[in-house]
Amino acid sequence: MARPKRNLLATAQETSSPPSSLDNNHAIARVRKAEGKNLYLVELPKHTDPLLVELPARFRSQIWIKRGGYVLIDTAAFLDRDNKLDGEIVNVVREEKEWRKQSYWPAEFVKKSTYPEDSEDETSTVGKMPPSDDSDADVQDSI
Repeated sequence: MARPKRNLLATAQETSSPPSSLDNNHAIARVRKAEGKNLYLVELPKHTDPLLVELPARFRSQIWIKRGGYVLIDTAAFLDRDNKLDGEIVNVVREEKEWRKQSYWPAEFVKKSTYPEDSEDETSTVGKMPPSDDSDADVQDSI
């Protein structure tokens, strides 16, 4: 039996806006890789070692997380258990522009341009008209 649509809408509403402040054990992390079985490998802004975090049941099959996306994790969720998990995903960053405006957004996660900037020396001919016949005549005269 499918879950009621109100659960889906409630989950989407909950993740749409960023919290006003973060708890001490919460952190924003970038998703590096999906490990399978609702486990994700994430990286914190200041740590070099990736962390393995779990996606809770309320997000499963409702919110999709892509590689390179951002999540809010709770690093103290599994401290009392002895296992390989380092935390739990508390929230999924969906409206990235709004999250970036918050004071707690890490400076290490700068927004990368989709298109690398071209150097000034190279001129692109995309969207430009072909050279006129006058310039072709000048080129043939010089030959």
